[in-house]
Amino acid sequence: MTRLLLTVPEAAEALSISRSKLYQLLATGAVASIRIDGSRRIPVSALTDYITRLTRKEAAV
Repeated sequence: MTRLLLTVPEAAEALSISRSKLYQLLATGAVASIRIDGSRRIPVSALTDYITRLTRKEAAV
């Protein structure tokens, strides 16, 4: 089964960025996350949405 939620370190690795950069993106709302009993998880779809927005922004320039 494909994982639907990633930990912060896993999501940062998937985006090839640092954990601190991912925390910045989470704080600004650029990447969505959820909390499950105190643990922050990032939906894979939130990463896909973020990449799509970046791609569209780059294409518009």
